[in-house]
Amino acid sequence: MAANVESMFYVRETPWHGLGTKVMEAPSSKEALSLAGLDWRVLQEPIYTENEELVEGYKVNVRDSDRKVLGVVTDRYKVIQNEEAFAFTDELLGEGVRYETAGSLQGGKKVWLLAHLPHEYIISGERISPYLLFSNTHDGSGAIKVALTPIRVVCNNTLNLALTTAKRSWSMIHTGDIMGKMEEAKDTLFMAEKYMDSLGKEFETLRMKKISDSKVMEYIEMLLPVEENSTPQQARNIKKLQEDMKIRYFDAPDLQDVGRNAYRFINAVSDFATHAEPLRRTASYKENLFARTVEGNPLIDRAYQIVNAA
Repeated sequence: MAANVESMFYVRETPWHGLGTKVMEAPSSKEALSLAGLDWRVLQEPIYTENEELVEGYKVNVRDSDRKVLGVVTDRYKVIQNEEAFAFTDELLGEGVRYETAGSLQGGKKVWLLAHLPHEYIISGERISPYLLFSNTHDGSGAIKVALTPIRVVCNNTLNLALTTAKRSWSMIHTGDIMGKMEEAKDTLFMAEKYMDSLGKEFETLRMKKISDSKVMEYIEMLLPVEENSTPQQARNIKKLQEDMKIRYFDAPDLQDVGRNAYRFINAVSDFATHAEPLRRTASYKENLFARTVEGNPLIDRAYQIVNAA
């Protein structure tokens, strides 16, 4: 049984994020974007009605490579081109950061570039590898954003907890001068290190919180409850998911020496949230999973709240 579980859940050939184009050899953000097919520009054009009347106060963002409409924005919206949005990340390369993947979501409305920070953390004897994701939008929904995602190397679990002691994501101010970009780059590294330090302390606290097996089952049912008005099929589906999470806690080979504690439970939930096969695999499944990895996964945060409230 254990060997089957290991093969099914914990030996993974694909990257944890499962999206994008591998660009590890790209020496600059410009080249990374080119390798990933993101070397296009966004044009802003006026909007007209069917009667050729100008729509005042709004413009449409159009991708120049294929004339795809990315979004309708107000005329106060300033386009930040892909090359401009990610240029400041080149300042980080001097600190040993390397680009790993880049890609687009929702047909180019959101673009991103993923970098691996050079310093790997050893927390409670385990390797935790920090990744920084830089994203930009062209549909009017936001600007440049940076999010830190720590990965437990042995199993590729994402451990992006919503801590009260340090921010995991932040927005970048758009500046045109190189000195401003250099300052932002320094701030990015500083905030990432602060989060990782806080995360390390929290992991130690979670390891000290012992959890009985019966409590684990109770927590799993809290995370994946069977609603009163569920149909028999829905109830069976939820029970199947509960069993999946249970296996990830009790049988995971990489957690056998961790002990019965809150840290183990968070890892089991993270493994479920990051790698479990959904009941229905939609066309946007990978995009949605990646978005939850970037923005923060509600299921992992809920598990973190439950063990902290105990």
